[in-house]
Amino acid sequence: MTAMVGLGLSLTVLPAGPADAAGATRVRCNDITGLVDAINQANTSGGAITLASHCTYTLTTADNADDGLPEITGNVTITGRDTTIRRDPNATEDFRILHVALGGTLGLKALTVSGGSLPDFAGGGIWNSGTLNLNRTTIKGNHAETSGGIHNTGGQLELVDSTVEHNTATLNGGGILNGRNQLLDRPGTLTMRGGSLRKNRALNDGGGGLENLRSTAHLNSVSVKGNTAPRGGGINQFAGTLRLTSTILRDNIAVTGGGLRNSFSTAALVRSQVTRNTAITAGGGIFNENSSALTLDASKVIRNAPDDCFPEGSVPGCPATPAVRS
Repeated sequence: MTAMVGLGLSLTVLPAGPADAAGATRVRCNDITGLVDAINQANTSGGAITLASHCTYTLTTADNADDGLPEITGNVTITGRDTTIRRDPNATEDFRILHVALGGTLGLKALTVSGGSLPDFAGGGIWNSGTLNLNRTTIKGNHAETSGGIHNTGGQLELVDSTVEHNTATLNGGGILNGRNQLLDRPGTLTMRGGSLRKNRALNDGGGGLENLRSTAHLNSVSVKGNTAPRGGGINQFAGTLRLTSTILRDNIAVTGGGLRNSFSTAALVRSQVTRNTAITAGGGIFNENSSALTLDASKVIRNAPDDCFPEGSVPGCPATPAVRS
């Protein structure tokens, strides 16, 4: 009896959002108030947040002007397991899901971020101006004027075994826009290892899968597949630096540069393949213009339509002759 009384007394002092043995704050399934409180606490003191497995957290209203959840200003990690954070499809407000502010750090593990909508602004799923690390995470079904999935402006963005799919931008950067922070004159840095950019759309400008603007991007062992845009169906790059290692650009569609459009930029493809992409006019595989430098190292540009590389001679080792698909 004494032991039971002692146990009962100890349970009464447990916090509503208890920390687990590793120090993470656990948030009950779809407890949005608890999630907001946990983020605010982590912003202040740093910390990890663990969400319920196999659960969907549905945001019905915005926390602030453009974001469904509080801005990330501290060092925050959110972990799930087959867990989704989404904007309610019936929400009357337009907002993205997450915003990492300058100086903030956010890590997402085993999560899906979906349904964000900002038709008149950028970053439908996530806006990052700080440091954003995605591990086994999916950014899916978000929409914005620019950067349907992720808007990385002068920040550090790393994706490991993660997927960016079925996002839409009215202008450019259907999946991801990696760009320079104009106020700080600081380029964005994108590193992606494993995972995929697939079936994203930029409706009226460039970069169905990825738009790399005046910034640096390195994709290693990534599948860039089934994306569409007027320019650079898979990847569109302007005044940037791009490196593709063991990466495949396949089944992307554009007016120019079905797989890759490279303009005023430097690109290197290492052990990579650009295949079965389609351009309506030219550069089915690669459209390399404005004195851009592009090198192929143990890489192949094959079976694209109506051609592999355009203009002729712009990509050493890649012909501009019409491709024949087998």
